[in-house]
Parts: sequence; structure tokens; C-alpha cells
Amino acid sequence: QVQLTESGGGLVQAGDSLRLSCAASGRASSTYTIGWFRQAPGKQREFVAAITWSAGSTRFADSVKGRFTISRDSANNTVYLQMNSLRPEDTAVYYCAADKSVVPQKYAYWGQGTQVTVSS
Repeated sequence: QVQLTESGGGLVQAGDSLRLSCAASGRASSTYTIGWFRQAPGKQREFVAAITWSAGSTRFADSVKGRFTISRDSANNTVYLQMNSLRPEDTAVYYCAADKSVVPQKYAYWGQGTQVTVSS
């Protein structure tokens, strides 16, 4: 089992920045891929970004490319999502997820989520 805990959400204004953290514990492995997803009210959950723990390879949704970055701190088993130039449409509950696949089709483990609200 892998436990994931998100933190760092909050209320910000458009153009501001936030950094979300995803702390992994339990049987977290260096072979895992960690992904960030978000779900806005009334919308389906969507992929935001992902990073492979071992190689640090990254992927981003087109909607966040150039604004968001993802990184990992292996010493602390934590993955970060740095969100810059935030927009009201970035408002959502953000979840981190983990899976053993390099490009997971379905992530096995999920955190509880952290709310991000961007005011205009």
C-alpha cells in the first residue's frame, strides 16, 4: 500500500503562484510514477502533470504547459507541483496519484485532494 497526502492548496488571485506537495509513505517505490489530477465542480477529473520517480521524466496537459512544473524530492518522498500564472479556470480540487506503470492508464493509489481556488 502507498499513502499519499496532498498539501499546499488555498485561495489566491489570478496571476499568483502556489506550490502543491504530495508526500508518499508506506510502500512507495522509486519505480513509481506520480501524477497530479484536478476536478472542478461539475466537470470530470482531468490529468495535469506526471513525473517518473526514478528518471524524473515529466508530462503535462496542454492547458498547463509553460505555467506548471513538477519535481520530486527523493530524500523526502515528496512530489511538488509548482503552479504559476494561475487562472480562474485552474480552480479545482487537486489530487496526486501513484502507480507502478511508466505511463499509467489507471492509477492505483490516490490522495484525498487539496482545494485550489483562483479568484479573478
